[in-house]
Amino acid sequence: METTIQISKELQKKLKERKFSSKESYEKVIWDLLEDNMELSEETKRDIEEARKEFKEGKTISHKQVLKELGL
Repeated sequence: METTIQISKELQKKLKERKFSSKESYEKVIWDLLEDNMELSEETKRDIEEARKEFKEGKTISHKQVLKELGL
C-alpha cells in the first residue's frame, strides 16, 4: 500500500542531496538511511570479530594474490 507523507522543503532538499541519481526514488534514499541505522545481529558481530582476528593474525590473502592464483 502506498501513501503520501508531508515533509518540509528543507528535508526534501537533504533527501535530494543523498540521491545517487536523479531517477532514484525518495523511498530508496529513506530505506538506505534506515538500513545504515539498523542494529547488526549477534551472529554478524561475531563474524566481524572473527574476521578482524584472522586479519591481525595474518590469515588473509590480498585481492592481488587471489587474482594471481586464479590466473587472472
